Amino acid sequence: MAIPLWSCTTSSLSSALWSTVKLRYSQVSYRPIVSLHYKNARATSNPHPPSSKSNTQQKKKKQLKDEGGNLVKPQPASSYKGFGIPRKDKDSVFDSKDQQFQVEPSNIQSAAFLNAVVKVYCTHTAPDYSLPWQKQRQFTSTGSAFMIGGRKLLTNAHCVEHNTQVKVKRRGDDKKYVAKVLARGVDCDIALLSVESDEFWREVEPLRFGHLPHLQDSVTVVGYPLGGDTISVTKGVVSRIEVTSYAHGSSDLLGIQIDAAINPGNSGGPAFNAQGECIGVAFQVLRSEDAENIGYVIPTTVVSHFLSDYEKNGRYTGFACLGVLIQKLENPVLRAYLKVKSNEGVLVRRVEPTSDANNVLKEGDVIVRFDDVRVGCEGTVPFRSNERIAFHYLISQKFPGDTAELGIIRAGTSMKVKVVLNPRVHLVPYHIDGGQPSYIIIAGLVFTPLSEPLIEEECEDTIGLKLLAKARYSLAKFEGEQIVILSQVLANEVNIGYEDMNNLQVLKFNGTRIKNIQHLAHLVDSCKDRYLCFEFEDSYVAVLERKAAATASSRILTDYGIPSERSPDLFKPNVNSLQGDPSTEKEFGDIPVSNYEIGVDGLFWA
Repeated sequence: MAIPLWSCTTSSLSSALWSTVKLRYSQVSYRPIVSLHYKNARATSNPHPPSSKSNTQQKKKKQLKDEGGNLVKPQPASSYKGFGIPRKDKDSVFDSKDQQFQVEPSNIQSAAFLNAVVKVYCTHTAPDYSLPWQKQRQFTSTGSAFMIGGRKLLTNAHCVEHNTQVKVKRRGDDKKYVAKVLARGVDCDIALLSVESDEFWREVEPLRFGHLPHLQDSVTVVGYPLGGDTISVTKGVVSRIEVTSYAHGSSDLLGIQIDAAINPGNSGGPAFNAQGECIGVAFQVLRSEDAENIGYVIPTTVVSHFLSDYEKNGRYTGFACLGVLIQKLENPVLRAYLKVKSNEGVLVRRVEPTSDANNVLKEGDVIVRFDDVRVGCEGTVPFRSNERIAFHYLISQKFPGDTAELGIIRAGTSMKVKVVLNPRVHLVPYHIDGGQPSYIIIAGLVFTPLSEPLIEEECEDTIGLKLLAKARYSLAKFEGEQIVILSQVLANEVNIGYEDMNNLQVLKFNGTRIKNIQHLAHLVDSCKDRYLCFEFEDSYVAVLERKAAATASSRILTDYGIPSERSPDLFKPNVNSLQGDPSTEKEFGDIPVSNYEIGVDGLFWA
């Protein structure tokens, strides 16, 4: 059976060759839709440059199960006057017939909104996670973006990931303008750009945002994909609207499926309805021998959330999370056992320790309502007319810090509880905040936090099954917790006998259990003992003489051409990061921490 390949769309001017990007924590792969150019290397769609140390083997991916057509009544896009997000009156129904302008083949060439779509040229310099004191070879890519209100541009986050320079060029112009990245929403794959030049904004109108479309509505995708330098227009219809897997952020948010062609380079380009209004941002496609013409657009409801978050906080803070693993209650005997009389509700099977729900909900609770919206036994809620959508769509409408009222049944008793929603805390992050990973080198022993980019770069075979199991199955027990590993040992006489140790989790230092990389740096800096004793998983132990280690450190840095023994964030360890209890009964749980790897259709994280 053919394996589906999810891709984020990025185009290459020099080659149409593709390399599959393995989706972190996912059983499907996405491909970026920006165009990537590696100097002295062949073009690839991978948003990270190929590592010279390892070639990550691609695993076969299982087809991502959809929600079975489960489609929640969308809350109207919030008013965002500065960026042109429309306000929809509570009792009004958007009627496309009220709009005078129609996008027809005869007038598309002269349509003014095409001038608001620009081409993005980005130079990327990604971190080297295996050698965290340096960066990888720079590479370039091209994508698309479009103008919105407030002299801002919208594009995809993966188009400007690890950017060192971003330039944009208007349609019909031969001049490129330097752009600045104001915010990147990794989980929603949206980035906000600005251009200071007044000339760039002359004689062009920003795009207007439309409301969520309906099935079979016509859609026009505009951008700068592979195959040429000028603007490209493709047309299709809306095929499906449901909660969709976002490849770049490994998240589940509302998405629009369309059949219009989306190719590498379309990333960040707008999708228009028949009235010339932007209904979303093109960002990924599904490649498979068994499927054709499946592209995805980020709807304006998600865009509105991103922009409102940025306006409110001056930065992007993310989407909220309930922090529970829930199970569907389709079986009537299971509902009877749980004393649920009606055909509704989802069963709480696990609660994340770092979530506020951990203080309110218990395993065995049945959630029957979310903010007075009835939750069905399949984990769905009403969505427009004759449609239902996954329950966690309601959660995604909230902002970090918002409160939700849950109606639950506990041991047959109905009650209402309130939960504060916050972004999910990942023990092993998908992306590194700030771009550069933390590290500390002690007598040639290189310590760094485990992350999904590091796993991808090192190759799963060298990481080991135990670390992979922790990455896939472990939840953070407190905010700031990390899995700190010994990445490698830089050979020197002071560490003789330890040279072959690599990719091992360090559990304790001088008998104290390690909470995170900041904690390890603090313990080493404050140590007055004669010996430095590191205890690793699988009962490995490494002991160094403290004074000899300090003497050898500068020589090791010189020999290996390393500028500093630690990353800048570890020169003054954050005291707040040292809080938390690292003790645990189990090293890892029995259920994956991501919906993409859960093999049972009835279970999913909310």
